[in-house]
Amino acid sequence: MRVFIAIELSERTQGFLNRLQEQLKNSQAEVTWVKPQNIHLTLQFLGEIDDKKVSQVIGLLDNVAADKNAFYIRLSGIGAFPKISFPRIIWVGIDKGDIETKQIAKDLEEDAAKIGIFKENKPFSSHITIGRVRSALNRNALVKNLDNLVNNFLKDAPESPVNKITLFKSTLTPKGPIYEVIKEAYLKTN
Repeated sequence: MRVFIAIELSERTQGFLNRLQEQLKNSQAEVTWVKPQNIHLTLQFLGEIDDKKVSQVIGLLDNVAADKNAFYIRLSGIGAFPKISFPRIIWVGIDKGDIETKQIAKDLEEDAAKIGIFKENKPFSSHITIGRVRSALNRNALVKNLDNLVNNFLKDAPESPVNKITLFKSTLTPKGPIYEVIKEAYLKTN
C-alpha cells in the first residue's frame, strides 16, 4: 500500500490555506490545488510498502511520538519548488514549530532506515504543499500573484496545535488522492 507520515493541520489552518488558494486561483494558472481537508505537512513519504512493513512503521511511529512534546506550528512564507519564478509545487512554510518538525522527521527517517525504508536524497524541509502547477498557462500571472501574497497574506495566519503524528494510506484516483488514517501516535502533553 502507498503510505506517508504527516502532521494533520487544524480545520482553522486548513481553511486559512484554502483562502490563500482562492487568492492564487485569480491568476487562472493551470494548478491542481490540494483539497482543504487533505492539506497536511508531510514528515516522510514511504511509498509502496507491504503489510509487514506497515506494522513495523506503526511501531516506530509510537516510539518516535513517545518522547516528543506537543507543540504549535505557525505558517510563515509562501514559496515554490524549484523556485518562485518557475513554480512546479506551491508551498507554505512554517517558522514556529520548524525545529520540532525537523527533529521528528529526522527521527522517523533514521528509524525507517533501520527497517529497510531508505532515506530521501534531499534534506527535509518543513513545508505544506497547497498546489501543483500542471502547465505554463498563465504562469507569469501566478508568479506575480505569489509575489504579491508573500509578505501580506500570512501575517494573520493562525497557529495550529500538533499533538500527534499520523500514518496515512494514500489511494490515487482520477479525482485526486484519498487519504485514510492507519495510525495516530500521540505526542506527550504537559
